[in-house]
Amino acid sequence: MKLLRFGPSGHEKPGMLDTDGVIRDLSAHINDLAGIHLGRDYLHELSLLDPTRLAAVPEDTRLGPCVGRVGKFICIGLNYSDHAAETGAEVPAEPVVFNKWTSAICGPNDDVIIPRGSQKTDWEVELGVVIGKGGRYIDEADAMSHVAGFCVVNDVSEREYQLERCGSWDKGKGCDTFGPLGPWLVTPDEIADPHDLAMWLEVDGHRYQDGSTRTMVYQVPFLISYLSRFMSLQPGDVISTGTPPGVGMGQQPPVYLKPGQRMRLGIEGLGEQQQLVVADEERTT
Repeated sequence: MKLLRFGPSGHEKPGMLDTDGVIRDLSAHINDLAGIHLGRDYLHELSLLDPTRLAAVPEDTRLGPCVGRVGKFICIGLNYSDHAAETGAEVPAEPVVFNKWTSAICGPNDDVIIPRGSQKTDWEVELGVVIGKGGRYIDEADAMSHVAGFCVVNDVSEREYQLERCGSWDKGKGCDTFGPLGPWLVTPDEIADPHDLAMWLEVDGHRYQDGSTRTMVYQVPFLISYLSRFMSLQPGDVISTGTPPGVGMGQQPPVYLKPGQRMRLGIEGLGEQQQLVVADEERTT
């Protein structure tokens, strides 16, 4: 299934994409695509519904983040061997873990806001993993049973804040709108191998990233097991698993986002996102 959330920001309803590409309203069956409703039993019940009996949603309706009430937005750095090489970094001996604040989360096609004073806002297309069943000390062999689905993430990053200011990476990763999620949460039965998916990102029609999850260093089952040693994973947590080469910081010379530009990105089988880049002063809310 391809599940989603639609409607005004902060008031999204759960939905399903049918085989004809029509969004269907699920709000009569679940109140949100969040928490316990991401468990396998609930997802199985949704899979038994006849989409033609669900109300259709207008095509121009805004898409919200594909999962609601996210508790933790956990990210993995330098997790693609070819991306590590373009940054001049060694492949880490263990996963590099950082966080994006949940206030960074926005819809897949919402505007991305460049922070005031920023000169180095960058892009990163990433495979997102949404937890459906919580746990601690999860065995790697059982890790995939904890996955509700996969989605596209744009790990928007301010490189000066991330790398040139004192402290952790987090201050350059968690600015408002730096975490578009979606368009869909795609259940694992639709993805034969999450480690063999083409992924790409364009800015104003120029393709910068053109990679594959095949070059992921630490794969999804290992990451789930690894993270669960340090924290409990809970339904609705999102793990963003790293990016392939082609980020702005890796260009010669580096290229960064400017107001008025448009990003377009996608992952095979998981859909596409499009974002207009705006200056902070232009935001309306």
